[in-house]
Amino acid sequence: MKTLRNAAIGETVKVVKLYGEGPIKRRIMDMGITKGVEIYVRKVAPLGDPMEVTVRGYELSLRKADAEMIEVE
Repeated sequence: MKTLRNAAIGETVKVVKLYGEGPIKRRIMDMGITKGVEIYVRKVAPLGDPMEVTVRGYELSLRKADAEMIEVE
């Protein structure tokens, strides 16, 4: 299983599945990250947290913990 956290800088990935419970999953979906959407990995901070991605035409910063809940291909 590959998660968004494992995606390389400059890579475009497609969301396969979202993990998590209740409000955490809802927050990720409210940010526009849903099944089938493409995510472009723009930058990752030196220590790996946070990472900056482009989703649906806008930039978004995600924590490592949130990125691990997003399965991609």
